[in-house]
Amino acid sequence: MSKNIVEMHQITKAFPGVLALDSVDFNCMQGEVHALVGENGAGKSTLMKILAGAYRPDSGRIILRGNDIAFHSPREAQRHGISIIYQEFNLIPDLSVAENIFLGREPQKRMGFIDNTSLSEKAQSLLEDLGVAIDLGMRVSELGVAQQQMIEIAKALSLNADIIMMDEPSAVVSGKELESLFRIIRTLKANKKAIIYISHRIDEIFQIADRATVLKDGKLVGTVQTSDVDKPKVVSMMVGRSLSETFPQRKKLKQKQEVLALKNVSREGFLKDISFNVHKGEILGIAGLVGAGRSELARAIFGADPIDMGEIILKEKIIKKSSPKNSIVSGIGFVTENRAHDGLIHSLSLRKNLTLAILERVKKWFYIRDRYEKEISKQSVDQFKIITPSIEQEVRYLSGGNQQKVILAKWININLSLLILDEPTRGIDVGTKSEVYTLMRRLADQGTAIIMISSELPEIIGMSDRILVMHDGEIMGVVSPDKATEEGILMMATGQKRTINKAEG
Repeated sequence: MSKNIVEMHQITKAFPGVLALDSVDFNCMQGEVHALVGENGAGKSTLMKILAGAYRPDSGRIILRGNDIAFHSPREAQRHGISIIYQEFNLIPDLSVAENIFLGREPQKRMGFIDNTSLSEKAQSLLEDLGVAIDLGMRVSELGVAQQQMIEIAKALSLNADIIMMDEPSAVVSGKELESLFRIIRTLKANKKAIIYISHRIDEIFQIADRATVLKDGKLVGTVQTSDVDKPKVVSMMVGRSLSETFPQRKKLKQKQEVLALKNVSREGFLKDISFNVHKGEILGIAGLVGAGRSELARAIFGADPIDMGEIILKEKIIKKSSPKNSIVSGIGFVTENRAHDGLIHSLSLRKNLTLAILERVKKWFYIRDRYEKEISKQSVDQFKIITPSIEQEVRYLSGGNQQKVILAKWININLSLLILDEPTRGIDVGTKSEVYTLMRRLADQGTAIIMISSELPEIIGMSDRILVMHDGEIMGVVSPDKATEEGILMMATGQKRTINKAEG
């Protein structure tokens, strides 16, 4: 009898204009962490959605515990012990922790009323098994992202799942939260659960996975034991070529021409007396832990959030009426942390999304100039190497990396003087990351000022001309990337150290 708890043979799946999976084989054993890796658009999520019952394959077989099976819905897959935790959590914000864990499966009393005592006891037992302490009565909207992720895992266990798929679980956590996630995964593994782990972070795969299956362009490249290969080998399998881990070379600024300055900017509960500047052609990296106020700072600069006091100065002019619309007119672009909710309109075509920020330019009177809009869109697709069957394709059907390229291309189309990037490479593969880094450096060399927020310290050190570190809404200091270390930045980010450097360059 096979040791595999699940086997997928010759799985093929096509969407309009795209062959997402081409005769792919995959298997996973009980008590194993099996990583599924590949560039954006490789077919990873499609394969897992087929196993989760969200999609039906065009051809191929699924063998579960030695028996052929075909799922017609996610609920049917759940009944067979298969659960998937998506990167975008499937939780109800206004319901409590316990209610979310057992949503739709609440224990009931004789008359059909919910048995709240039993509900709380079962939820508490699941969280204790995971070693997680969360108030069961709290609404999910009051919890942090890491705690919400633990609720999703508890929900999967409440379904008696013995195959748990995690889609980019580390994309929303870092530091101690990531260590906690790994601890829980190891506990699940010790309890004979099969964990399928989708991630773009190659380092993590070697920390947590026993085996790794690599997909490329919808085809199986191979499955390897992580103990038998190294990082360059896996990267080469993913991208089809060796990929240098060096970042684009910095160019020393010939003269410092200030584009943006903040003076004593504060917002109660989020930002405390923030002062710094950024120059033409400079990439200013902002580091810090989750909750440090980095995203709130970006939103304040863009005019999406108000400030209580202080001044934001763009090209030597104080911004008095701050709003996203005015920021766009002034040449400020903002790639948000959450592209799914804030960066794109998923029901619109690639063409429409690419011109959202320049509607005044593409319209005449009350009409959109279709020919001009198509011309701009095609240029953007070529420039950014966006993989799509057509500019009329709805962006919801593009891979995560290609969606990120669409957002970047959208802002390049405005008369850009300042570009704010909040986690620009989150959830994208190593090949696309390299392309994004090259683009950022090219923009900087052309004179664009860039503010880059990132939780990946190698990225911060490798891409930044200066590094600003935040903790609890404050600036702890500014350091040179030539002198920066990951340990030193973390010391500052946790509030244990403050540099004497001024925030101004």
